[in-house]
Amino acid sequence: MTYRNPPTTPRKSATFDDYTLSEIRRAAATGIYDIRGAGAKRKLPHFDDLLFLGASISRYPLEGYRERCDTSVVLGSRHAKKPIELKIPITIAGMSFGSLSGPAKEALGRGATLSGTSTTTGDGGMTEEERGHSQTLVYQYLPSRYGMNPRDLRRADAIEIVVGQGAKPGGGGMLLGQKISDRVAEMRTLPKGIDQRSASRHPDWTGPDDLEIKILELREITDWEKPIYVKVGGARPYYDTALAVKSGADVVVIDGMQGGTAATQEVFIENVGQPTLACIRPAVQALQDLGMHRKVQLIVSGGIRNGADVAKALALGVDAVSIGTAALVALGDNDSRWEADYNELGTTAGAYDDWHEGRDPAGITTQDPELMKRVDPIAAGRRLANYLKVMTLEAQTIARACGKNSLHNLEPEDLVALTIEAAAMAGVPLAGTNWIPGKNGF
Repeated sequence: MTYRNPPTTPRKSATFDDYTLSEIRRAAATGIYDIRGAGAKRKLPHFDDLLFLGASISRYPLEGYRERCDTSVVLGSRHAKKPIELKIPITIAGMSFGSLSGPAKEALGRGATLSGTSTTTGDGGMTEEERGHSQTLVYQYLPSRYGMNPRDLRRADAIEIVVGQGAKPGGGGMLLGQKISDRVAEMRTLPKGIDQRSASRHPDWTGPDDLEIKILELREITDWEKPIYVKVGGARPYYDTALAVKSGADVVVIDGMQGGTAATQEVFIENVGQPTLACIRPAVQALQDLGMHRKVQLIVSGGIRNGADVAKALALGVDAVSIGTAALVALGDNDSRWEADYNELGTTAGAYDDWHEGRDPAGITTQDPELMKRVDPIAAGRRLANYLKVMTLEAQTIARACGKNSLHNLEPEDLVALTIEAAAMAGVPLAGTNWIPGKNGF
């Protein structure tokens, strides 16, 4: 009788997992890098790694919905004659017309207006649908200057100078030819159907001294009325925040690597930048060191999903948050009712990220006239408003449980961390201890 060793159970590599193997095969077959939308998909330290310490004997909670918990925020009070007053500290991030369809941009404006907050234009200029249905509209001023003109700068309620984006700090944008429709081409002064790649830096300034001149130029164009934001990708948040303040910004926006994009190299999205959680405390510290905390407002974005995320970000010292991917999901992006259509594209609802191809079954990230008909901007705007309402109520519920009558009264003392990494990034104690990793050299 021949003795045979029992078979070993096959084991796949954690390093060379199924996705990695498929990407190697795709690269070997095509010779080009992968482009996709959305933000980082790898697991990162995030707000889920933080917990609130609710009130008990040592703290006094507020009673349910009967005791007021304020949610309002003022943005741009440093220099602007007309700062922005919002009912909630949750804004809609910049997403361009071109990347998104016209009905989707209109829906974002409608939803933001119903909720008493702001939305943002994105690269490519201002559409009439967006301006007409947005009570408060922030105009993005990007390196490409696509669609930029002084008239629209004056029509906006604030101006956001985009230096970087969380999904691609140090990189430029993309809008591939299949999404350059007649209208997009006209707005961007581009030929129809030709790939558009935005510059990675502004053409007329190279550093903080030049940025100060640019901010003054924009203030003069708008008669010092509009708040000026400066948005940076989450790379060096302490120094970027300090330099933005030095340059005269009213508001600083920090976008972590979970922040989305319409189209960028996969290798860029997953390997450049820092998690949103890691960006907050250094940015807040820079403002505190300069004596400008709460005088210059701080907005963070990148992976904000629910009211708990909002409350945790505010507790760490930010003034407001901004959402992009979550807003698109609220409109109907990646909805399972289009599962058959997603399957035809080789993917599934919840995983679709080829926004650059212009074939989005939900009609949101496309310029296809037939697909765009699937977006009812009125109904989609109501869904977004409902989502923002729930996020706000969730954040208020947490704040009341911590004994706070305003979301902005939440503080780091209300938080503990579940992991050493999150404790070090957020600057709060590891749960069950009084140890903050890295503090005082320990």
